Amino acid sequence: MKRCEWCGTSDLYVHYHDTEWGVPVFDDRRHFEFLVLESAQAGLSWLTVLKKRENYRRAYDGFDPEKAARYTEKKKEKLLADPGIIRNRLKIEASITNAREFLKIQKEFGSFSGYIKEFAGPRPVLGKWKSLSEIPARTGLSDRVAADMKKRGFRFLGSIIMYSHMQATGVINDHVIGCFRRKEIIRLASNPSVHTGAGK
Repeated sequence: MKRCEWCGTSDLYVHYHDTEWGVPVFDDRRHFEFLVLESAQAGLSWLTVLKKRENYRRAYDGFDPEKAARYTEKKKEKLLADPGIIRNRLKIEASITNAREFLKIQKEFGSFSGYIKEFAGPRPVLGKWKSLSEIPARTGLSDRVAADMKKRGFRFLGSIIMYSHMQATGVINDHVIGCFRRKEIIRLASNPSVHTGAGK
């Protein structure tokens, strides 16, 4: 069974690839979860973050953006002292700022998913890559999204991270040609009622 090369042989990574990566996400809380995790990942491996994911879910109240937007200095210090997450002050502060900006986008566009579709269109962008080496780290689409988010006040979410976000949440289907998940994701995208979020 052919998979995208990046998932390697780690059971956790393979499971993430096989069940979650690239599945269209319409649940805004899941979008917020990915934004927090991806901003925390900057400079680290995604596998490192995946290993801490359950700890993040606990520490960030199930990734409820409304709760995160109201985090106090006391809560911030508690996060900084939590050994189960990445204890970087700038990244933690950014996650709280980003929660507040996330809520503003929801108010303006109805949902964060709707906001992203303003840039990407209603259907997933289908990559046509044959190997990992062909997949770009960023594109004009991710540049535009990241620039707009930066203008709105988001932090630690540049073009490379936003491209990864769109790949992970199914805005872009970048499973390589030949990967067994590519066609499965295409079928899911054509019938969103069968899957409205990424699996845990």
